[in-house]
Amino acid sequence: MLLFLVIAYLLVTIGIGLMAAKRVKNSSDFAIAGRHLPMAMIVTTTFATWFGSETVLGIPAKFVNSGLHGVVEDPFGAGICLILVGLFFASKLYQMTLLTIADYYRERYGRFVEIVCTVIIMVSYLGWVSAQVSALGLVFNVLTDGAISMPVGMCMGVVSILAYTLFGGMWSVAITDFIQMIILVVGLSILAVFSSEQAGGADKVLALATSRDMFHFLPPPNWHDTLFFIAAGVTIMLGSIPQQDVFQRVMSANSVKSATHGPVIGGLCYILFAFVPMFLVVSALIIMPEQAEQLLQEDPQRILPTLVMQKMPFTMQVIFFGALLSAIKSTASATLLAPSVTFTENIWRQFRPHMSDRQELKAMRVTVLVFSLLVLFYAVSMQGTSIYEMVSGAYQVPLVGAFVPLLFGLYWSRANTQGAVLSMVLGLLTWGVLLASPLGEEVPAQLGGLLAAFMGMLLGSLGPQIIPNSRSSHRKHPGMTA
Repeated sequence: MLLFLVIAYLLVTIGIGLMAAKRVKNSSDFAIAGRHLPMAMIVTTTFATWFGSETVLGIPAKFVNSGLHGVVEDPFGAGICLILVGLFFASKLYQMTLLTIADYYRERYGRFVEIVCTVIIMVSYLGWVSAQVSALGLVFNVLTDGAISMPVGMCMGVVSILAYTLFGGMWSVAITDFIQMIILVVGLSILAVFSSEQAGGADKVLALATSRDMFHFLPPPNWHDTLFFIAAGVTIMLGSIPQQDVFQRVMSANSVKSATHGPVIGGLCYILFAFVPMFLVVSALIIMPEQAEQLLQEDPQRILPTLVMQKMPFTMQVIFFGALLSAIKSTASATLLAPSVTFTENIWRQFRPHMSDRQELKAMRVTVLVFSLLVLFYAVSMQGTSIYEMVSGAYQVPLVGAFVPLLFGLYWSRANTQGAVLSMVLGLLTWGVLLASPLGEEVPAQLGGLLAAFMGMLLGSLGPQIIPNSRSSHRKHPGMTA
């Protein structure tokens, strides 16, 4: 019966997404909802995109093992990322009326930087989307007590997301996000109250977390741990700023106010509500102590689903899996759309410069399908990797390769193409060397790469100009208004 209800919920979201697809008339509608979304929907779609499988399953698993210190990257870094976007990036980017974040790199630094940053952005999405696909496989595996294998469950999940993202693009994603966020917030709140009662009260859950030192946030006072703590904090905080999914939500807003205030509110809500799944997993240590301790050793990501399936009534199971699927689907649909739009606009168009808007819209849909298959293959091949680590690793590439050119391009008039190229080269090269060498155990690769990227931008922009500065003209899209 539970599996039947889960499948029914998937079909309902597909139906809603397909109804929203009727609003798509051109590539601008598909990519950024024609810049028509009000602030409420910007808040919900930013929150829902961030609140994915890693928040419900990955963060709590990390929290019970390492405390708040272990989750500095997400939710703290991730939530602050949205706040920074709203405060310092949204207004400037919104007024440029661009379709993708890579369009900015083309207009500021030229074609070469555009293409490199597009590749960086696309590669980074593999890990994040794969984490959502892995979680969908886990859901079907748990619901059927192993009758549906993880790979088959992943295939079913991908099909359910693809069914409406393929046709409705950002319109379908935004409207389903709005509904899924309501289900997510209400569902997890009810579960938190119920699990608190089962554990003997919220005070006992908090007391257990305190006794295990789970609320300890700062690293030990030594150079090594402090460096890695800072590196973890900035990975998503800065690495997700030059990402298409964040940019799409900014550009989908119907006003500058919505574009700037929406991400800030969404980021604050995300940080606060991410504590709910952490609370649920700590309560599991009281409600089913022996099983929870065993799962801590085997697979902490299964603690929460096991608690719900074995210790809660049917109604709570329905609520939990409805909330979990809402979290996963909202993130997965957004992260399937973002790289597909970027590839079509910033790489495929290089080979078809004169294609019509209708042809571009078709190309975006084909790319969504192809990227979905690539993600499915990658997710199956990465089985066994924790959801939290898959998401964390995804952001290191844009952090060292794309963040600095974006920041300096917006705020430093002397930033030029040579500086951007040298920043990307030094950032990615330093990151790769540190990852591949024993030195990476002493200096975090992403932090070393970020510092090298800053140095590259300064040296390249202020030094003798060997690479000429290059800018491209603005490309206007149907349905886009300033």
